[in-house]
Amino acid sequence: MHQGDGTASLTAGRGDIFTLSLHAERNFPERKARSSLDVPLADGTDDAGYMAALENVLPRILAEFAPHIVLYQAGVDPHRDDRLGRLALSDAGLQLRDRFVIGSARRSGIPIASALGGGYGANPSEVAGRHARSMLAMAQENSLHPLPAA
Repeated sequence: MHQGDGTASLTAGRGDIFTLSLHAERNFPERKARSSLDVPLADGTDDAGYMAALENVLPRILAEFAPHIVLYQAGVDPHRDDRLGRLALSDAGLQLRDRFVIGSARRSGIPIASALGGGYGANPSEVAGRHARSMLAMAQENSLHPLPAA
């Protein structure tokens, strides 16, 4: 839900690293760092809007930049019930996003590592459930597209 400003700042000027950030345009930080590609989303962007933006950029980046590995920050703070987020993804939308990212990388033959993040809901059990469902969705998608043995 917020720009990956730390990663963008840390890797600024590195031609061998591509950073992609889909984030709420009007959320923290006020002054954005510069990612390789920033995709600012309007407040209230829902599952369909988020997926349209992601589907528009990720396949092209994977094809053109051809990374050796993808590092994916799978935050659950774009959820519509997140206290700090400004986006409106549903549980199903988060899982669709995760499956799309994992599947896109794996179908391209690219290893992927992910980390969970974010999630600022009023009920910690609900946030934990979103994290668990995200992990399960990624594991299921990963099993559908195994990389060839080295």
